[in-house]
Amino acid sequence: MRFRVKIALWMTGMVALLFGIGGSILLTASFGQTLSREEDELYHVWQMISGMLGDVGEINRSLTYEDVAESLSLVSGEDAQLWDMMRLSSGEQVIYEVYGEEMTDPLRDFDSAGTEEEDGCEIRYLEEGERHVLVLSGRLPTGETPVSMEMGRDISALFRDREAWLGIYRWVYLLLLVICAAVSYGTAGILTRPLSHLTQASRRIAGGDLSGRADVDSGDEIGILGKEFNQMAEHLEATVDQLKQEMENQEHFMGNFSHELKTPMTSIIGYADLIRGGTLNEREQAEAADYIVSEGKRLENLSMKLLKLLEVKKEDAAFGRTAPSVLLERAAEYLRPVCLEKGITFKVQTEEGECRMDADLVSSLVLNLLDNAVKSMSGEGGEIRLRQQMTPDGCRIFVADNGRGIPPEALPHLTEPFYRADKSRSRRAGGAGLGLSLCREIAEIHGGYLRFRSREGTGTAVMAVLKGGR
Repeated sequence: MRFRVKIALWMTGMVALLFGIGGSILLTASFGQTLSREEDELYHVWQMISGMLGDVGEINRSLTYEDVAESLSLVSGEDAQLWDMMRLSSGEQVIYEVYGEEMTDPLRDFDSAGTEEEDGCEIRYLEEGERHVLVLSGRLPTGETPVSMEMGRDISALFRDREAWLGIYRWVYLLLLVICAAVSYGTAGILTRPLSHLTQASRRIAGGDLSGRADVDSGDEIGILGKEFNQMAEHLEATVDQLKQEMENQEHFMGNFSHELKTPMTSIIGYADLIRGGTLNEREQAEAADYIVSEGKRLENLSMKLLKLLEVKKEDAAFGRTAPSVLLERAAEYLRPVCLEKGITFKVQTEEGECRMDADLVSSLVLNLLDNAVKSMSGEGGEIRLRQQMTPDGCRIFVADNGRGIPPEALPHLTEPFYRADKSRSRRAGGAGLGLSLCREIAEIHGGYLRFRSREGTGTAVMAVLKGGR
């Protein structure tokens, strides 16, 4: 059963129960008050007549038909209908007896439905079929001979009115239930509409559409649930997209890695086969051996770079307080001989200070950036500038050159493994396309990042932001 139907049934049931109980209590109380008023009115009449007849009996020592008739005519008047039945008797002798139209002796033809005493007067409810009579009876103080008086009033109209009101109440009750059921069903639909949106969104997500969101903007608990659901869906979509991207990167990585291995291995095997076959002269054998050695070194460099990249991803960095200026000076000393040999001007600018970092990893980052700068130079007249700047939470390292530059479309892909902006130059220089990937990993380990700015024919500037902490 749907939750909307459950709410509608529950609301309708509660209204039916409460209205049924309340209406029954109201009708019963109203009918009881009406009967009480009838009893009071008939009792007052009974007191008045019994008092008057008692006085007449005391005076005359007895009551006769004429005395009773004369006294009752004085009380009732010509048009007053104070009672529907009256009987006075002394022992078994009936002194006076009168009944209304279609009314017989109630004590003989009717069964008692209730009896109660009130100030020496007995009150009885007598009924037979659809007729109901209220009867009061008691004794009169009339001298030596006791006289009994019975007075009755036909209250069948009250019971007929009650049945009519009960009929009206039943129709109103049924109409109210129908209206309540319709209103409850509509209200339940409004209340459960956000749940329907949640269900639709969850079905879309289960079907593979991770962009599905629940259109819930209410400020209640369901609205809060909808917002949490959307946040969960966004997180799930981002996670799945990240996993897809990582899978694509892994496939791309493996493809590039296989290509990087296949090319030198094919050359090495080819030249080695030629040497083994003895078809080469002495000079050709030397050239083949040199090529095998250079390709072997390139494979070695590729393996070392790849191992270093894997180690950086898996192992925890050994953070310690280090002066970045010392690391940059050591890297400059290592690279100056190469720059002098190629006619490259090398400038270093540092600031004093310490911050938390892994000294070995940062040294590897600086050397890779400087190595890329050197490889970008086409000849003499080049210039490399290395600068370090302290920040409140770490430091920034800048490496700039005036080399060939990088095409704009290549800048977003520089840190991808095995990516080369100039594939022929990188292979001639012995690069494998892993250096900047390693630098990116090192910067991220230090809570930082890399930024590139380059223009073809002008040069390239790289900024490494490290946030190890001051």
